[in-house]
Amino acid sequence: MQYQHSPYQKPDPYQALQVPIYPSIAFEFDSAESMSEAFTGKTDAHFYSRISNPTVRFYEERVRNITGAMQVTAVHTGMAAISHCLLTLAGKGGNLVSSPHLFGNSHSFLQNTLRELGVEVRFCDLTNPEEVSAQIDSKTCALFLEVLTNPQLEIAPLRLLSQLAHKKGVPVIADTTLIPFCAWKAVDFGVDIEVISSTKYLSGGGTSLGGLIVDYGRFDWTHSPVLGKWCKQENKQGFDIRLHKEILRNLGGYMSPQAAYTHVIGMETLELRFRQSATTCKRLALELQQTKGVRAVGYTGLPDNPFHKLSSEMFGPLPGSMFTLDLEDRQTCFRFLNKLKTIKRATNLFDNKSLALHPASTIYGSYSDELRQQMGIRPETLRFSIGLEPYEDLLQDIQQSLSAL
Repeated sequence: MQYQHSPYQKPDPYQALQVPIYPSIAFEFDSAESMSEAFTGKTDAHFYSRISNPTVRFYEERVRNITGAMQVTAVHTGMAAISHCLLTLAGKGGNLVSSPHLFGNSHSFLQNTLRELGVEVRFCDLTNPEEVSAQIDSKTCALFLEVLTNPQLEIAPLRLLSQLAHKKGVPVIADTTLIPFCAWKAVDFGVDIEVISSTKYLSGGGTSLGGLIVDYGRFDWTHSPVLGKWCKQENKQGFDIRLHKEILRNLGGYMSPQAAYTHVIGMETLELRFRQSATTCKRLALELQQTKGVRAVGYTGLPDNPFHKLSSEMFGPLPGSMFTLDLEDRQTCFRFLNKLKTIKRATNLFDNKSLALHPASTIYGSYSDELRQQMGIRPETLRFSIGLEPYEDLLQDIQQSLSAL
C-alpha cells in the first residue's frame, strides 16, 4: 500500500521522515489580503487549528489515499465523528433509521440527543430488509448502522440495505470501527460515509483519542431537505460543505495535531497489528468453543455463527479482534474477570494489550433491564479485545480463570 508514502503538503526543510507536529494555534500571513482569502475559503491556507492544521491534514490525506475517499475529516473522538456527521445531515422534522443494537453512547445520542433536537429515530431490525424499507420515507435523512455491532456482533446485509436505501434517495452512514479499512472496503458495499473511532486500531495501541468521517463523494445531496441549499450548481457535495463551514467550526471537534501525529505513526503498522490480533482472536474463539465452563462464544468467524456467511463475504476469514464469551450469569462473569492475570480489566478496543469487561454492568450499567434487553445486552456476556500478546499466554490466562470459578 502506498499510503505510507503520502507526500507532505510542503517540503520539510530538514527532510524529516515523519511529518512534524505543528502545535501552533494560529498561523501568520504575509498580507491582509491573503489572510482574508484564507478565512473566506478562497485558499486552503491554515489560519487556526480549530479549523485546520498541517499535521492533521497530512493524516487526513494518508487516510484519503488508502481509502480512495473524496474527503476525510479527522475529529477528536469516535463519538465526535458520529455526532458531527449526523448533525450535518439531520434536521428538525426529519427521521433517521437505525438498529437498537448499537454501542451505548451511539444509542444514547440517537435516542436522546437527536430526539431532543426534533429528529425522529426509528429503531428496527436491520437484518430484515422489509422492515427497514417500511421505516424509510421522504423525510428519512439517513440509514445509520454499525457494520459489526459492539458487543452483539450482529451483521446486517449491507449491500442489500444500501441498494434499498439508495433507491429511496437515502444515504448509508456506517460505523466501521470494528473492521479497519486495511481489511475491507466499505464503499464496495454501498456505504456513502464511514464514521470511525480511530482511537481503536488506527492510533497504534491506545495512544490517543480520535475519530474519522470518510466521505466517498458518491451521494448526490441536491435533493436533501437539509443539505440541498448547501449544494452549489457545480458541486453536489453539500455534506462536506456544511460539515466544514458550519458544524465543525461551531462544535469545535477537530482533531489535535498531537493525536494526528500518533495516528500517522499507528497507520504504518496498522495492517501488521490487525493481522496479528485478528489471527489470535480467531484461534482463541475456536479453542474456547470446546472449553468447559463456556456457554457460548460470539465471533462471526466461527462456522456455526448465524452471521458467518455474511461475515465471510464482507470481511474474509478474519472478522476483527473482538469476541464475546457467555458464562453462567453476571456473578460468574465478575469472578472470572477478577481471576485474570494477563488480560487487563479495562475498556477500549484494539489496544496492543488484551482487554476484557462486562458490558451490561459497565458501558450499559446505567440502562434499565428493559432497554438492555432491547439492545441485545445480556448479563452473562463478557467482551474481549485481543491485543498482541502470544496466543498461548492469552489462552492460558482464560483457562486458569475459568478453572478457578
